[in-house]
Amino acid sequence: MDKYGFLRVATAIPHVSVANCTKNYEEIQKLCSDAYASSCEIVLFPELSVTGYTCGDLFNQRRLLDNAENSVSQLIKDSVEWKDMLVVVGAPVEVESSLYNCAITIQNGKILGISGKTHLPNYGEFYERRWFRPAPKETNDIEYAGQKGIPFSSRILYRCGKQVVFIEICEDLWTPIPPSSIASMKGANIILNMSASNEVIGKHDYLISLIKQQSARTQSAYIYASAGFGESSTDLVFAGNGIVCENGACLMESERFSYKSALHYCDVDVERIMSCRTRTSTFTEAVTNDMFTTVDFTQRDTEGRELSRFIDAFPFVPSEDEQLNKRCEEIVNIQTGGLMQRLDFTRCKSLVVGVSGGLDSTLALLIAVRAFDRLNLPRKGIFGITMPGFGTTDRTYNNAINLLHELGVSVKEICIADAVKQHFKDIEHDIANHDVTYENSQARERTQILMDYANKVGGMVLGTGDLSELALGWATYNGDHMSMYGVNAGVPKTLVKYLVKWIATHDSNESLCKTLLDIYDTPISPELLPADDKGNIAQKTEDLVGPYELHDFFIYNLIRNCYSPEKIFYLALKAFDGKYDSKTIEYWLRTFYRRFFNQQFKRSCMPDGPKVGNVSLSPRGDWRMPSDASSTDWLPDSFNL
Repeated sequence: MDKYGFLRVATAIPHVSVANCTKNYEEIQKLCSDAYASSCEIVLFPELSVTGYTCGDLFNQRRLLDNAENSVSQLIKDSVEWKDMLVVVGAPVEVESSLYNCAITIQNGKILGISGKTHLPNYGEFYERRWFRPAPKETNDIEYAGQKGIPFSSRILYRCGKQVVFIEICEDLWTPIPPSSIASMKGANIILNMSASNEVIGKHDYLISLIKQQSARTQSAYIYASAGFGESSTDLVFAGNGIVCENGACLMESERFSYKSALHYCDVDVERIMSCRTRTSTFTEAVTNDMFTTVDFTQRDTEGRELSRFIDAFPFVPSEDEQLNKRCEEIVNIQTGGLMQRLDFTRCKSLVVGVSGGLDSTLALLIAVRAFDRLNLPRKGIFGITMPGFGTTDRTYNNAINLLHELGVSVKEICIADAVKQHFKDIEHDIANHDVTYENSQARERTQILMDYANKVGGMVLGTGDLSELALGWATYNGDHMSMYGVNAGVPKTLVKYLVKWIATHDSNESLCKTLLDIYDTPISPELLPADDKGNIAQKTEDLVGPYELHDFFIYNLIRNCYSPEKIFYLALKAFDGKYDSKTIEYWLRTFYRRFFNQQFKRSCMPDGPKVGNVSLSPRGDWRMPSDASSTDWLPDSFNL
């Protein structure tokens, strides 16, 4: 495991020769050498990979058992060359006149332990009980392959620092309570499953869902290697599955039906797994009286290894269109449902929304319309107020007006220029001084209008600020920071754009769609400073606080994964390679941490708003942080890797 908590695991699917242990040893040996050259720390082979799974009654033949033991002996000798790499192969092991289907764990010229299969299928095409016995729960010391005192049972944990490895075999996963569920409560966070599962229609999809679910329930990395080409096709076909899942997400899935031996590897994040477990009190409260034997193993030195894992630059935004559409629909429904409940509870028939022609206010207005429609309330009860000021451009103004008319809500236009100028006179501020007072006075004037108008019509003010703005404190305190319900509070900026686009393309007429898509393409800006000479937006938010795609990446990995600043920087370099250089990423990461800590006071009194994902900054729920916490320890002198 490297310094950032990444562990490289491999699934090795050999081209099997049934009952030919010598040939199988050669394939296993080659794959192990390839795994070692690829800086793998754990390499997992399929069930009974030394003999082949489909040997049938040949498992009763002494010749096969002796040959398997001899092949394992040779692998033990070879493992000295694969320093500190954990090798797990499958073989039949005889103990006190009983035969067991086993996973043999080898490292540095030694068998660390032999884990036996717990649940043996005895149905359909699988008659394992004809040859094997269920492995005992109690650990015994046995002799095998020339070594004595080898721990043998179905309940062995292999530990190295934060890594705790447990092995189950094929059918064990398919039972109501897999052994790995119990092992995870004893600390196992790396689950290995060596399997020999045949292919039938629909089985593969179910297998993937099963592994995802088990990795999620056990909050672990689940590594699965299943028998492939070469197994007997008398009645069955084996496709050779190599699958790695982590906390419910599939990190790697190998090509099936490969003719050649194949090695596939990826890096699992042990630090993330442990962080998730620490935060999940129901997981740490789960206990079991089952006894396990713990065997220590050695950590391989992986310094300087390149990361072999996809790092998503947009963790809030699914990359596949189908998933993105589902995500958008779900979020819109959650936002709508939250607002409907608040309207129903307060018996409120009116909403006041400040509409600027930007993304956030557009999304809030669209959610308001959906909520009113579902509650059978007239849209005229929604008062969309546009409040042009010193920095309002024709583009955003026209989009705001068009949007309000196309949605059929009540339209109100109130120019704030005269009121703000009067305010400047009252507080003796020079209008030519475009400082924070100049900007915030406009934001607070707009909020005052919205609040007072809501009183006038007996309604509530709908907040428009999003999750990213809350994280950065990019809101005027008691200005746009405040509302009576913040419908966008759980939605990051990178996702706000896609939600607006999704509604435009899935639930809009041609005219509305055109307006929404133009809003989608408009630069993000508070428009508090005058436009440029050509009337275009001069004040662009991302020029001031940094790219939102970077900040959303930082937010996710800080809040969801609890990563250190150094690790976030390291991952950002991978995720945004070719788009941002290291100096740019470091600059905005430092900006993020400073603002995130310094602006907590705004989040401490933020309005109610619906949580829509697994990252939330509500002080009443997911994020509770003192307003005067220091950011010093999160800002190292250097992010040098």
